[in-house]
Amino acid sequence: MNRREFLKSGVAAGLAPEVGGVFKAGFAERDITPELGMEIPGGYGKAFHRSFHDPCKVRAVVFDDGRKRVALVGVDALIVPRQLVQAARKAIQEKCGIAPEAILIGASHSHSSGPVGMVQPGEYDHASALVRRLAYEKSSCAHAGYLDKVRGEVIAAVCQADGARVEARCSFGSGIEDKAAFNRRFRMKNGLTYTHPGKGNPDIVGPAGPIDPQVGVVGAWDKAGKLLGCVVNHACHATTSPGGISANWIYYLERTIRGAMGADVTVVFLAGACGDVTQVDNLDPHANPSGEQWARLVGGRVGAEVVKTLLSAAPGAEVPLDARSMVLRIRRRAPSPERVRRCLELAQKDPKETGATEWTFAKEIVLLDALLARAPEAEAEVQAVQVGPAVFVSNPAEMFCQLGLDLKKRSPFHLTFPVELANGCVGYVPTEEALGEHGGGYETRLTSYSNLEPAAGGRLVEAGLELTRQMRPGKLPEPAQAPPFREPWSYGNVPPELR
Repeated sequence: MNRREFLKSGVAAGLAPEVGGVFKAGFAERDITPELGMEIPGGYGKAFHRSFHDPCKVRAVVFDDGRKRVALVGVDALIVPRQLVQAARKAIQEKCGIAPEAILIGASHSHSSGPVGMVQPGEYDHASALVRRLAYEKSSCAHAGYLDKVRGEVIAAVCQADGARVEARCSFGSGIEDKAAFNRRFRMKNGLTYTHPGKGNPDIVGPAGPIDPQVGVVGAWDKAGKLLGCVVNHACHATTSPGGISANWIYYLERTIRGAMGADVTVVFLAGACGDVTQVDNLDPHANPSGEQWARLVGGRVGAEVVKTLLSAAPGAEVPLDARSMVLRIRRRAPSPERVRRCLELAQKDPKETGATEWTFAKEIVLLDALLARAPEAEAEVQAVQVGPAVFVSNPAEMFCQLGLDLKKRSPFHLTFPVELANGCVGYVPTEEALGEHGGGYETRLTSYSNLEPAAGGRLVEAGLELTRQMRPGKLPEPAQAPPFREPWSYGNVPPELR
């Protein structure tokens, strides 16, 4: 057997065989770039966009196994409000027949995107004049017109992806990226936990929580072996903010993947459980890089893992689909009447008089008190969307990383990808330990955004597990087996020759 014949027999045998079937996939993306001058989302006060860096997008994929269709939608946004999700799902069902429970809409949590949060239009219309002024004039607010734009483009993206379905094969896998994201909460010598205690702080004992280095990847390939698009799941805040309007580090994630796999590849990003995980390494003694450098670093490193995973995983055509969801009602934590009274007094003063931080969180207690009068419980949808051997388990929280790891450990699926800030937003959901005697930190502060009962995280995890146990995981595609051994390569089956 000569060299060419030997390589042909071995390499060709390592490729998955062509498998007939009805599995299809379609991808689409739409532009949702906000206008200059619109509010920058996130934070507890107002800030405005003054420059442009890169476009913000909605990216969608529709998978079809011939029996059921599911849609996964990634939005370059801080959050996706519940009302927007419900309206989009209804329209999608009417236009192309995909069931609402089979549509997952997740935010990347980009802090450099358009005004979709925090305060929603009309949210505090029921409250006093003071509360309305604090909410609408002194807080970060969503823009009604922009929300309409995002909703419309989510609908258009899913319908376009549905119309673009072609026969496809899917690959599944994960990589490890453990040098781009870090837990931002730390145990301190005083027995409490601080968020971002500061580089070089001598009172740091160690990290108070883990990271999740897994980079989950589902790739869809056409019959010719070309990558149509992929779904990526990773746990890291999108807070690198490279300057101006931006999808944040997800922009460089997309560029990295497209640079290796094709300029028209659609990258649907779904954020993992990263409520306490960001790109900031508080234990690094060196100065932080610029926002641009940070965005390139995180997006490039995560993107490189995606590329390696795509190149290594074998595609298959047997990809069973399923989707389930349930809605939980979770009680909010309430401030004491005395605290509300004191915060009302502070909120009516000039922030320069009280100090910006103290005034901001006094304002938040006042807003929370008004919110509790209208909605003492939060609505939280938990959803599981199966794509073959992988399952995306979503929640509407900024969920602490440990809760996502707990979900993965106990899931019956080969690959389990937690998706936070999906199908609504209920704010930070810490572990019960983080709300205990030795907990603390920014995420545990009581605000109009972060206020669910301590058991909320556990309830979300258990609900996700209940849904996954109602499903039957598909098999992980494998390369074809090599043919039975016949003989070694004749070119190499020789003793050493010295003369």
